[in-house]
Amino acid sequence: MILSQTLQATRQPRVVLEHMLRIGRHAIVSFPNFGHWRIRLQVALGGHMPHTDNLPYAWYETPNIHFCSIKDFRELCQVAGAKMERAVALNAWGAPIRLKMPWWVWNLMGEQAVFLLSRRG
Repeated sequence: MILSQTLQATRQPRVVLEHMLRIGRHAIVSFPNFGHWRIRLQVALGGHMPHTDNLPYAWYETPNIHFCSIKDFRELCQVAGAKMERAVALNAWGAPIRLKMPWWVWNLMGEQAVFLLSRRG
């Protein structure tokens, strides 16, 4: 099952993820990373919700309901019982960031993330 750039637009992301893993052997989930340094900078210095190529909407027009970072999604995987088989952070052009660094670096540098998940156990 694939959920591309829509998990943050669902009302119950945890329930959606749990159902994906119940129905399919694997799940691929991608989402914009709200922990990216440019987004943090726009909020901190500009005082407004961010606008990027991946987040082009004004806050009052966005389809996003739940904003999350890579760190937030990793925590959701723990709670939902998902095993992370593979993960990649992507830059603004959709190319993988080739960093062998801790997750917090991915959280700062990745504009998007893609996770391959399976059921635990």
